[in-house]
Amino acid sequence: MADGFHIRPMRPDEIALAADWAAAEGWNPGHADAKCFATVDPQGFLIGELDGKPAATISCVNYDDSFAFLGFYIVRPDLRGRGYGLRIWNAAMTHAGARTVGLDGVVAQQENYKKSGFQLAYPNIRYGGIVQTDPVYDLTPLALIEPAVVQADDATVFPAPRAAFLHAWIHTLLHVGLALKRDGGLAAWGVIRPCRDGFKIGPLVADDRAAAEIMFSALASFAAGNHEVFLDVPSVNRDAVALAQDHGLEPVFETARMYTGPIRPLRLDRVFGVTTFELG
Repeated sequence: MADGFHIRPMRPDEIALAADWAAAEGWNPGHADAKCFATVDPQGFLIGELDGKPAATISCVNYDDSFAFLGFYIVRPDLRGRGYGLRIWNAAMTHAGARTVGLDGVVAQQENYKKSGFQLAYPNIRYGGIVQTDPVYDLTPLALIEPAVVQADDATVFPAPRAAFLHAWIHTLLHVGLALKRDGGLAAWGVIRPCRDGFKIGPLVADDRAAAEIMFSALASFAAGNHEVFLDVPSVNRDAVALAQDHGLEPVFETARMYTGPIRPLRLDRVFGVTTFELG
């Protein structure tokens, strides 16, 4: 461009830069998030460069022909207010095409997202704190569950298939995934991962509060009792809110799940923890 601002897809190794910028904004990404995110639509991660130096990031990953998810929308602080954000935003939305786009928007940007056609679905609340739990036995490592079973269960809580992402999320070193079986099926499953600050549990999917309690306690035990545990909760799931509160977790951050159009019906009553605010 004539003013020296250029937008291009990130290389896989550059997604780590977006994660670093997200950490600087207080979003607390996981240590291995960038590697896992790179498994989904590599052309959906964009970087805006000004005179060859990083100036803005955004992701808008296309999961399938009908759904995309937007995240990592960050402009370098010293360059804000100059229009670079809008330009990289437009590039990301162009990449999504006619798909319904979802995002988890921070409070300060939600009105701007509404102007771009996004409608509020529900707030998400991040709860965090130190958790004391007893070890839970008789759970199955999630990696031993047939992938098709996990994918089918995930389809009840996420708007699009994401097999490659789930495989990476479950099998990445230092990620711990567990499953609770009941009557031959999955009653609950989830993953805990180390982040820049403490640990995050996500996803946490369960048929009911009792199953969610078992899964949360088991996963939280991997934080060793002296690290903070964070859980991103859809506020419309009252049992999930109660789970977080009953373990002494406090609200620390809020976003809004927003969509530009229709999505398939989801069982939000089974979502006790969102996978990630960046990719849904």
